[in-house]
Amino acid sequence: MIWDMGLSCIIPLRRRRISIKNQNEEKINDKNLEHNKAWLLAEGGGCGGPELINADPYSVHSSFRFTLCTHVEVDQSMNVNNNSSCSSNSATTVLMVNLDNGLTDPNSQEIKWRKVESLERNISPVVHSLIRLSYNEIASATRNFSKGSVLGRGALSYVFRGRVGFFRTTVAIKRLDMADEESPKAFCRELMIASSLHNPYIVPLVGFCIDPEEGLFLVYKYVSGGSLERYLHGKKRGGKGGPTLTWCARYKVAVGIAESVGYLHNGTERCVVHRDIKPSNILLSSKKTPKLCDFGLATWTPAPSVPFLCKTVKGTFGYLAPEYFQHGKVSDKTDVYAFGVVLLELLTGRKPIEAKRGPGEENLVSWAKPLLQQDVLEMFLDPRLKFPRKNLHQISRMIQAAASCIHSEESQRPDIDEIIDMLSGRESDSVNTKDILPGNSTMIDCHNQSQQTRSEMKSHLALAMQGVTEFDNDDLYRC
Repeated sequence: MIWDMGLSCIIPLRRRRISIKNQNEEKINDKNLEHNKAWLLAEGGGCGGPELINADPYSVHSSFRFTLCTHVEVDQSMNVNNNSSCSSNSATTVLMVNLDNGLTDPNSQEIKWRKVESLERNISPVVHSLIRLSYNEIASATRNFSKGSVLGRGALSYVFRGRVGFFRTTVAIKRLDMADEESPKAFCRELMIASSLHNPYIVPLVGFCIDPEEGLFLVYKYVSGGSLERYLHGKKRGGKGGPTLTWCARYKVAVGIAESVGYLHNGTERCVVHRDIKPSNILLSSKKTPKLCDFGLATWTPAPSVPFLCKTVKGTFGYLAPEYFQHGKVSDKTDVYAFGVVLLELLTGRKPIEAKRGPGEENLVSWAKPLLQQDVLEMFLDPRLKFPRKNLHQISRMIQAAASCIHSEESQRPDIDEIIDMLSGRESDSVNTKDILPGNSTMIDCHNQSQQTRSEMKSHLALAMQGVTEFDNDDLYRC
């Protein structure tokens, strides 16, 4: 069937019980009735001229098709058909159908308010810790959701920058799509989870807004530095590459996000699986401190390493663990895999999926795995970066962590606390790396380095991958 008509319904402007006077109700119903009339056109083998009006509704040919169209379209169709030659055996019937049943029923408004009240009850345990804003405040803060206020968008949401309160504090406002039936459930889950998280590497939720007409809103603290996606893969005007993130900042991001994931898995009363760890959901402060955001897909699990099956696989292609993508199996190891992909992006500067790459290089994980085994360093590390000599420890730690995270078998991936130990160098090893480090250069260019330096670096990283390198207890963020 082809649907081409407007359906309208009445939605209240303010929260109130439905008590409409009979006169107004009749006027509204009459108006909606005109909008909700349609013509049902049944054709059987052709069309008729005078027969169209006088046709017996029950004599339509058995092999007919139905089309819903507007009054104007039917009139146009009649005019065209009257000017054309049709078979005498064909017949066409036009039936007027009233489709306004239930659309103006006041009970439908009651159902809407009951859903809102149910949502209010569900979030009541945590709302006392959050600021509640009105829709007018939200609209004013975002300049009526102007295009210039858009920070980003997801599958079912937009994120706007806004200013709220007496001091015009900058915030990030997430607006959920009310057209989606899952939005209230997603809003409730995200609000409940995000409001319970308190970690320096997680963007805090500060407020919310529930408006039956305009939608559901979550208000997060604004992080001024932009997303990791922008630094790794963004482009400036003119098509040139975006600002390059230094190695020191990349290592700081790796350790910080590992700490945030560790907090989600082991630092709260219930284990939280984020399910959407990726550079666009990692924000950087002005000092390049990373902060994990967007808990729209986050969910609770019974306990760390206790998987459960999810009916619908949601997330971003390229970051989905094999067992999750293929079987809907979710656990804390789902986040570990996605974090491993982010580590590969920090190391290589590549996107997880790039169709423009050559054969065998389109998928970052598939491309990186053999290189990790062959220690082909000059092909692996981001050619835009120069690595200070003292950062080789950090490089080897991140490579070792990435290789562990992207293991295809869920049971073979370490938990996030082990990854944090790898990145921070808290593991106990037996070989002194001072004899392995290159001695003649204080700065290593991964694109143009001597054959001797490359060989020494590969030997160092090969030992690191085998877990026999002794790490210094240096400052994690010192470069």
